Amino acid sequence: MRVGYQGVNGAFSQMALRSYFKQECEEVGYSSFTDMFEDLQKGVLDYALFPVENTTTGIIARTYDLFQHYQVYAVGEIVIPIRQDLIALKGTKIEQITEVYSHPEAISQCEGLFRKYPQMNPVVYEDTALSVKYVKECNERHKAAIASHLAAKIYDMEILIEGVNDNDANMTRFLVTGNKEEYPEDADKISIRMVLSHTPGALYHALGVFASKNINVVKLESRPIFGKLFEYCFYLDFSGNLNDPDVKEVLRRLEYDCHDLKVFGSYKADSKTI
Repeated sequence: MRVGYQGVNGAFSQMALRSYFKQECEEVGYSSFTDMFEDLQKGVLDYALFPVENTTTGIIARTYDLFQHYQVYAVGEIVIPIRQDLIALKGTKIEQITEVYSHPEAISQCEGLFRKYPQMNPVVYEDTALSVKYVKECNERHKAAIASHLAAKIYDMEILIEGVNDNDANMTRFLVTGNKEEYPEDADKISIRMVLSHTPGALYHALGVFASKNINVVKLESRPIFGKLFEYCFYLDFSGNLNDPDVKEVLRRLEYDCHDLKVFGSYKADSKTI
């Protein structure tokens, strides 16, 4: 089994992969989400993990937008805590550091670090784990990186400060995605993509369908439709199982009201999102 993740050894996506897939699998790192979607759709990969939401910075729009272009399916989810550590060469002192490298999202999650140590200047880098590799290769004590403890271990670096992220409850939600429809019997969460008419009350009426059946909508995101000016689709997660009569009725009514409706996945929710 081949499973894709974004990044290199030590990436948080790799940690999520290992948390979800307990059995042995071939881990394939990607620098591009697009390439990972392509390989998943073509069957080069059996599954792939895509980050879609962070409790500090919100949705990860670049992955949400790509889901519009590929025939892939959500088959599970995993939520992992994101502990950002300050990592440097062994023996480095805090006062020596003037440059801190990391992915822009990781930097945005650690503003308090830079307020506390104003001599440290954040430097945007393409990946958290790669920033640790870069600092290692530079072999300069004024450089440090923000990344996972796994990256520090892999590149034999020292964690100077643990948990430099501003939010102690910092977590990222990953969708486990495949190229075939899989609907486990114990599924309790459903993800859909819907396109509504551009008329007053369209969204209100669509959400009313869920309310009428007492079904809980746990997530709603609007994203621009590629190639259409100021038109939007909605990604919606709700509690339920496709075998439930009320869920079947909701989907039937939505199919009638929507311009386009796709059941993107039905899967077992991570307990942290319930």
